[in-house]
Amino acid sequence: MTELFGQYLLSKGLISHVDIFKARVLQKRNNRRIGELASDKGWLSNEDVEKILILQEESHEKFGEIAIRDNYLTRSQVEELLKEQGDHYLFFGEALVKLGVISMEDMIKNLKEYNRLKLLRQDI
Repeated sequence: MTELFGQYLLSKGLISHVDIFKARVLQKRNNRRIGELASDKGWLSNEDVEKILILQEESHEKFGEIAIRDNYLTRSQVEELLKEQGDHYLFFGEALVKLGVISMEDMIKNLKEYNRLKLLRQDI
């Protein structure tokens, strides 16, 4: 199944294209990248973040792995950033609920159905 959860809800008439856009904007504002978090803490400069991102594009390694390997951050700093990042992560369905587009009950019910259909299609 290549259809995303938002497209699934859209096809069922439960949300609109505008709702998808608003939820994605909320996710973008909420789900901060590890480099942003490190910069906010004063652990990395914007230039450091850019250097690591360039290395990441070339190597396809994780940001934290590069930061540790090249001595920008310690392992404990990366672990702290990853925990903070995970603690605040907002999933698409959660964003829709937070925006009041869909109830938590309807989101969970539809997510279960979406995942069930996704599994069925993988078996084919």
